[in-house]
Amino acid sequence: MPLINQLLANGLIAGAIYALMASSFSLIFNIVKFMDFSPGAIYVLAAFAAFFFNIVLGLNFFVALILSLIIVSLAAIVINKSVYKPIRERKGSNFILLLASFGVFLIVTGIILLLFGAQVKTFGLPIEKGYDIFGALITKTQILLIVTSLVLFFFLQLFMKTTKLGKSMRAVADNREIASTLGINVEKTITITFVIAAILAGVAGILVGIEQNIEHSMGFIVVIKGITASIVGGVGNVPAALLGGFLIGIVENLGILFLPSGYKDAIAFLILIIFLLFRPQGIFGVKTREEVSG
Repeated sequence: MPLINQLLANGLIAGAIYALMASSFSLIFNIVKFMDFSPGAIYVLAAFAAFFFNIVLGLNFFVALILSLIIVSLAAIVINKSVYKPIRERKGSNFILLLASFGVFLIVTGIILLLFGAQVKTFGLPIEKGYDIFGALITKTQILLIVTSLVLFFFLQLFMKTTKLGKSMRAVADNREIASTLGINVEKTITITFVIAAILAGVAGILVGIEQNIEHSMGFIVVIKGITASIVGGVGNVPAALLGGFLIGIVENLGILFLPSGYKDAIAFLILIIFLLFRPQGIFGVKTREEVSG
């Protein structure tokens, strides 16, 4: 039982990261209608920006956190304005946008590799003593990670449902042309969507950077897990992304009861394949196969 409880705790920790990433992917897909790889690059950028401001420049961590989120917000604006907007204006297909986003991912992570090198970086925080919760050891940072994920998700839902901007985003998601005729600035709404998605991915990257080591290649597997989580919940359904993220985290960790730990990532891929084959619309069924394939 203690082992199962520990695996469940590990699943919740991993699931919190996947949920943030899945929310980022789903938010963009819901508004702009294509699966974007750039949150994976933002995830890496945020971790290295926080490392640079906090460790290299010696700034207070919370100052480094704010500056890092500003950096990723600006990066999201630049990516949208310089890459995605021109493609949209030329009526490029969702597949072209997907390929462009993969290029963005490679370029951003390549620049990070150039600037920081291939060596693994660490924030050098002292090893924390874990709390014993029902036989599972969990640290303050890991608790913070889970709580932050849930709090951000709560405020995202509150923002989407109660604010004028959130309602504009929902209107653009439903029908971009009608939203435009109602006086909604569609391009501005899309830009803000990318900024919010970047903040979600950025927070995930920073928290993982604190809890683990960081390296330029850390984004790829999280991209896969985040996309898998968004598909499992129902791609484009932001609330379902939370469930999908925690589900993937828990299942892949419990899976090592039966398989070697090296197969953990393979379990997530297996779940992805199963859903694509038998339920591509996800658990909540908000998208059709055609919409998911773009």
